[in-house]
Amino acid sequence: MADNSENSPSPASSAALPRPLYWLKTNDPDYALPELPGDTDVRVMLPEGERFRAAGERLTAHGAKTHTVKYWMEQELVSDITPDGAAGELSVRTGTAFPAAGRRGKPTARTGAEAVVARDAFEALWQSQVPESGSPSGGMAAEIVPESWLDFLPHQSLNPAQAQAAPQVLQGDGHTLVVAPTGAGKTAMGMLAALRAILREGRKAAWLVPQRSLTDELDRELAGWRRQGLRVERLSGEYSIDVERVREADLWVTTTEKFEVLCRTSSLREALAEVGCLIIDEVHLLGDPERGPVLEAVLTRVRGEGSHMRLVGLSATVSNAEQVAEWLGARLVRIAWRPSRLTWQLPVIPVFADRGAAQAARTRVVNALVDMVTADHGSVLVFCGSKFSVRSTALAIVNHRGVPTAGVRPDDSERLRQVCDAAGIGLHYKDWEHKREAEQAFRERRTDVLVATSTVAAGVNLPARAVVVRDTRIGTQDVDVATVQQMFGRAGRLGAGESAGWAFMVVDQAELAEWQRKLVGGYTVESQISASLPDHVLAEVVQGRIRSTAQAEQWWLDTFAHHQGSRSTEPVRTALDFLKGAGYCTETDDGSAIAPTELGALTTRVMMPAYTGFHLRTALSRCPVPADAEEAEETLIGLVSTVVPKLAKAPVDENLRPAVAALLQVRGRLSREHPGSAVGEDLNNPYTPGDLARAALLTVANSPWVFPRPGREIGGIPFSALRSVLQDAPRYLHWLGSQGFLGTLHPWACIVAADLNRRIRWRRCAPERGSGRLLWMCERMATPLYAEEHVPDLWDAARRAGLTHPDWPTQTPPRGNRLDGPSYANLLRERVTPEELDAQDGTEPVVRPSSGRVLCVWNGRSYSAAALRRGPQEYDFPPPYAEDAEPCRTGVALFSWRGDYRATGWLADYSAAAPASTTSSRRPPHQRQAFATSGDHGVVPSAATR
Repeated sequence: MADNSENSPSPASSAALPRPLYWLKTNDPDYALPELPGDTDVRVMLPEGERFRAAGERLTAHGAKTHTVKYWMEQELVSDITPDGAAGELSVRTGTAFPAAGRRGKPTARTGAEAVVARDAFEALWQSQVPESGSPSGGMAAEIVPESWLDFLPHQSLNPAQAQAAPQVLQGDGHTLVVAPTGAGKTAMGMLAALRAILREGRKAAWLVPQRSLTDELDRELAGWRRQGLRVERLSGEYSIDVERVREADLWVTTTEKFEVLCRTSSLREALAEVGCLIIDEVHLLGDPERGPVLEAVLTRVRGEGSHMRLVGLSATVSNAEQVAEWLGARLVRIAWRPSRLTWQLPVIPVFADRGAAQAARTRVVNALVDMVTADHGSVLVFCGSKFSVRSTALAIVNHRGVPTAGVRPDDSERLRQVCDAAGIGLHYKDWEHKREAEQAFRERRTDVLVATSTVAAGVNLPARAVVVRDTRIGTQDVDVATVQQMFGRAGRLGAGESAGWAFMVVDQAELAEWQRKLVGGYTVESQISASLPDHVLAEVVQGRIRSTAQAEQWWLDTFAHHQGSRSTEPVRTALDFLKGAGYCTETDDGSAIAPTELGALTTRVMMPAYTGFHLRTALSRCPVPADAEEAEETLIGLVSTVVPKLAKAPVDENLRPAVAALLQVRGRLSREHPGSAVGEDLNNPYTPGDLARAALLTVANSPWVFPRPGREIGGIPFSALRSVLQDAPRYLHWLGSQGFLGTLHPWACIVAADLNRRIRWRRCAPERGSGRLLWMCERMATPLYAEEHVPDLWDAARRAGLTHPDWPTQTPPRGNRLDGPSYANLLRERVTPEELDAQDGTEPVVRPSSGRVLCVWNGRSYSAAALRRGPQEYDFPPPYAEDAEPCRTGVALFSWRGDYRATGWLADYSAAAPASTTSSRRPPHQRQAFATSGDHGVVPSAATR
């Protein structure tokens, strides 16, 4: 339909029509109107073009009003006239885009609410085709903006939307919410808000965007600001933070999640106090289940009267903009102007019992639409619900264009890319290694079709003439209307040289009425914070803003959830009860004092979901102590993979599930001769949540040699399918591993998690079991800012020197160390050396710790922890749990504050890695001289260092 995805007219204009209705959408050039009452309101939408010219003239001659629409696909009749010409109940009959064999009968009439929404959708489309009169005009930026700012703006003129919003953004000190259609130029509005804070007020600005790819996009747009002397700092999960650069920056470009990390970083409190303007891009994502809760928590914190930050929200059009603005305490600037007319349609396919037939029908519609638009020299964005759907749809379009595809599988990335290049088609999804080239080719119109996931809709600036939404589900979830609006908003943007855009969403007959209702009604922002409320309450407790039950209740009263009608304070009380019961915080009996525990501080610092952490600790507490390191790693990997929702729900294409099953059957042990495949005997086991994560992590644990130079496939699975799991898992393992010093988790789980965490993070170094301590030392010496660059070099040099652990005797730092002298000396003291825990076979371990150690002892699942002073220590093993089998395994472990450890029994396997193999290093010789061995153990500086 028309641009009602963003600016829906009220259906009130068609709510009470005195005349009989006969409203038709058709693509039949020979359609003849039946006999109708003389006062019937007859409207017909039909395709544009010479083929339909005579039909339009004939229909007009019979008293029908007509509109012709380019790229027309819909067939539908909305009428309240019975076949015999009498007045009747409003009904709708909808035809499919391509009637299937055996389905050529008349569509079933639908009445009631479905007929009403079809009528309103028709009215919206009809009104969108009426030429606008008195369109608002823009103006020159110099008329509104100080002359010294002009060089910072992308254009010297403002479009009508920017001209309307600019005075509101530049004047007054209150919060402002700008609501405008996609493509209206909201980025320039954000620039004005940032420039006001930086250039006029001498303060910092922070610009929040919903995902990492958008930080890259915005960072490129702000490159000119750096040339003008402004300090712009991009902050996202992909980049380490240089604290000094953050403090000195004029503008932070950051994801919402990274900004929340900054808020939780005590060393940046002063820098945060200097932020005068917080610009929130896509603020309507308050209603997004994944990103909305963190954004709501941030805005709850900074929107109040005592806040030193001015909020400028930039939102797509939503149906409850007034409610959002009222909550923010913001002036609402509502903009209706859009740079081009947008017409949307819902091509319909039949409902199929067979999934393959349904997918084929969707693909057929996509091919037809792509043909229509590209034959007219237009470009098309095709949005799909999964990576596999992107690849299979692209391959189908390639084949439809006549490029040979015999033997090319959707998961064969290299051959798929070759045939897509030959057909002028690009692919785009998160892990597609050629996505940047695809973006550039599409922008330059070297390709005219881009098949993508929703990441492109969320902000990567790739406008097209037409958009086709192929799937109504993203992964396992129904796509939400806000995402569809963003996808539709990519059609017809001026950046593509288009004056109009066309958007299509392929739906089946059962989905049609619901999607008509959603797109006509628009998107309503609804709070999502309740699902993760403990996370945000805990963050406020750790930061000292909630210190009592009364303060927690007041915080809840400031949330959007409460503003929308959740009046009871019971949710926040329930969250507090959970946090106390899970060991994240403590509270006095009368609720007058709430304080975080060390576990709570750790949890909020690494942004570990509180529920997930609780379930992980509970599951681990019920596990018997493993018999050896191999069993321990399988147990821990299995629990983390299934208990952590992000890992358990990691998407895997159905065609890859046999490869996942094979990899699990061999427990991630690949053949060195054939690392690209795993051979299993029984691959018919059903896929269960967490299987992909378990397969990926077991492969790192048991075949680390495959990762330094990963091929296109590992164990028959494209590396791109494993990447997200391997990127996400270390955070959860780090949280577990950090609890050794806290004494809040059994030592076996802490040590195994700490070791696996670093082996997974630094998998390109091919570290084997027991490498975690040496990698920990390399991380500390490299410092967080330079870790990505220097840890592999330090690791290679240490292994070439024969080192397996960080317990060298020399005090001189090796080359590559970036710590100053005192910091390096402190790091050496944080190592837990063999002398501190002397465990001879057959004798009770002797503990002689340095200061700042925590001693953990266990007897089966029962364990206890105590902080130690320097010198010899006595200890007793705790009594075993009554339900544990006798005899229980006992053990002793020492943990240091900064993350080192040492333990007895099979956990001693994690004190050092196996000796280095004789295989050549991955690094050139000049990078492998940081360490040199001295005697039986230890390290001295190399000759170059001395």
